Amino acid sequence: MDNQRLLLLVVLSVILLLLWQAWEKQHPTNPVATTTVPAAPSVPAAPATPGASPALAPKSEAVASLPAGVRIHVTTDLFKAELDTRGGDLRQLDLKAYPVKVNEPNKPLKLLRDHGGYVFYVQSGLIGHSGQWPDHKTLYQAAATRYTLGPGQNSLQVPLTWVGPQGLRVTKTYTFRRNSYVVDVSYAVTNGGGRARNAYLYAQLLRSYIAPPHHLFGVAPSYVGAAIYSPAKKYQKVPFDDMRNKPLAATTRGGWVAVLQHYFVGAWIPPSAARTQFYSEALGNHRYVVGYKTLTPTTIAPGTTANLDARLYAGPTDQARLKKVAPGLDLTVDYGWLTFIASPIYWLLDHIHNVVGNWGWSIILLTVLIKLVFYPLSATSYRSMAHLRRVQPKLASLKERYGDDREKLSKAMMEIYKTEKINPLGGCLPIVVQIPVFISLYWVLLQSVELRQAPFILWIHDLSARDPYFILPILMGISMLVQQLISPQMTDPLQRKVMMAMPVLFTFFFAFFPSGLVLYWVCQNLLSIAQQWWITRRFNADQRAK
Repeated sequence: MDNQRLLLLVVLSVILLLLWQAWEKQHPTNPVATTTVPAAPSVPAAPATPGASPALAPKSEAVASLPAGVRIHVTTDLFKAELDTRGGDLRQLDLKAYPVKVNEPNKPLKLLRDHGGYVFYVQSGLIGHSGQWPDHKTLYQAAATRYTLGPGQNSLQVPLTWVGPQGLRVTKTYTFRRNSYVVDVSYAVTNGGGRARNAYLYAQLLRSYIAPPHHLFGVAPSYVGAAIYSPAKKYQKVPFDDMRNKPLAATTRGGWVAVLQHYFVGAWIPPSAARTQFYSEALGNHRYVVGYKTLTPTTIAPGTTANLDARLYAGPTDQARLKKVAPGLDLTVDYGWLTFIASPIYWLLDHIHNVVGNWGWSIILLTVLIKLVFYPLSATSYRSMAHLRRVQPKLASLKERYGDDREKLSKAMMEIYKTEKINPLGGCLPIVVQIPVFISLYWVLLQSVELRQAPFILWIHDLSARDPYFILPILMGISMLVQQLISPQMTDPLQRKVMMAMPVLFTFFFAFFPSGLVLYWVCQNLLSIAQQWWITRRFNADQRAK
């Protein structure tokens, strides 16, 4: 029994450590730029010859301020966006459906912005060998400064025009669609000159980032950085630190390149058949660029017009939406090494929510289903505890008889276990089996944007935030204490005191955890208490019958 309790203590301690590490990773301090002097990203170089691999972009110099032109304001059902005629960049993007705070619905989250504590915006342009091409530093002309997606209107186009030398004319058009976080960006290139032109398209994301200081246990913050996906190598992370040490240079066909942060992602998606190169650059001043450029030129014959297209996804990591945008884009919802367990759990949780319409009740029903699946293991555990409780007087007498002679005490205890046909680890191993499921559910609750600011009932207005009145953590601590009281008590007084202190320790840590996770744990404990009472009652009845 002492071995059982000691192992249980170790298991619970490991769970606590993993949970605290995960919490620290998911709640880093906001990165703040230490200087107001930004670095201007350089323009990617065009291939030396058609089809050849382009060289990485040269390092760029710092400038006094970010170049700007005229701001163009765009409003849709999901976005409040600002384009800049300098480069035709998308400089600011507010997500209207995702307020910063649950009690401030009129303050949308700014996913993209080119000023403030940190910057994150997108750029694109054309490059080529012959003549001048409009890149993200070129000044475009706009016909209007405000565009609004009206009622009954399914799409909205915002054209920007640039007229170059030798009859070259480029119209860069942003297309916004109703109920979509995908923005189409197209370049219509008209060649009014006397010879053919070859153009290449590039699209990149610029973000600033400063790693927050290490916290308890020396844990690094949650992953904020770049990621790429290719049909050959699938999903790969590209941390900002790696960009400084070794710039990215990966040739592929299709795929996507993205910058991730908790709950949200910005991603450039080239045409699936396009041969491209992913690249990155560390600009200095804590700013980084990651993007792609096409390797096969688009040829524009004299007197003709050709189109070069790209797609941008800028929005929440909503798995249903991401799966429809591009293959593998839903992998930006990172459940870690337990994805093979977490993904089915999310699928089940999402289907339950489609029926009940509330994420809190969905968590409760999911907990019930998980308990039903693990009922045979739980029954084995509780029967083992009942056996241990039955031989508790014998074990206590052995403790008195052998005192500090640990070798004789252990030998005598094992003899009782053998005689009574008791597995001393029978009550603990089922718990160990369930640990991966619990950790997987933890990541599902923390990584799923669907639960961000999701209300439950009464005082719980955000399942992804801590309980404001600490009611759920206190209930969880009480339920853990009840479990301790109805379980076989340890013979060692010190170990017994340590186990009785666990509910207090867990209550303290869970006070700062998302209320959705604490809700799961409370339900888990209550169901476990009911199961243990029922199985122990039946076990005692069987013993009396014998």
